[in-house]
Amino acid sequence: MATVLILLTFLLPLGVHAEVIIRGHEVKPHSRPYMAFVKSVKEDGKRSRCGGFLVQDNFVLTAAHCRGSSMTVTLGAHNIMAQEQTQQIIPVANAIPHPDYNSEDKINDIMLLKLQRKAKRTKAVDFLKLTRAKARVKPGKKCHVAGWGITSFNATKASDLLQEAELSIQVDQQCQEGFRYYSTATEICAGDPKELQLAAKGDSGGPLVCDNRAHGVYVRRRNKAGPNIFTKIPPFLPWIKRNMKLP
Repeated sequence: MATVLILLTFLLPLGVHAEVIIRGHEVKPHSRPYMAFVKSVKEDGKRSRCGGFLVQDNFVLTAAHCRGSSMTVTLGAHNIMAQEQTQQIIPVANAIPHPDYNSEDKINDIMLLKLQRKAKRTKAVDFLKLTRAKARVKPGKKCHVAGWGITSFNATKASDLLQEAELSIQVDQQCQEGFRYYSTATEICAGDPKELQLAAKGDSGGPLVCDNRAHGVYVRRRNKAGPNIFTKIPPFLPWIKRNMKLP
């Protein structure tokens, strides 16, 4: 029987704001060079850790609810508890949440992090291409989400190693049913509870990767056993490009 794994990109005790991956597997070290480990301090003084992904040499894309103070990003990591030579730890110069983000309904939950210096591109550190403006992912499509986290619901210590799970895209109704806030215009529903491959409590900010492009940013799940909700990237491309000053 396959082992059930639950991953947290936060490496925090259960109950702290985080997201997890159920029934994941360890990825080949540094095979996801775009992954970023984001650490910060929340307003209440608690330490917070999120996922994210490198989209330009000095910009990481993540979720707006991951915003905090004294933020730092670790790139090129596989074992986040080891001092790997591949790692680049860079302070965040400016956190740029979407101006329409609402912390109550979690809509428009997306944020850019401008780094204090440019990341050096290596085999372990590289960009993840964003999906095109008109791109759509249809229900049934297989995509992936990655993160660092715990290995069971009762675990108190997270995995040090980057793990990944496969998610199937769901129809919007799966995330709308019994859930007060879900936007069909700006969100994607992914993860079949029957397959036991779900993000849950620790990958906030991590990318929904389909065909080697980022289509979404993980923000939350409908309920404990329900599918996951990602912020769609296409509707926010003009905002992303404008803030990164791309043509």
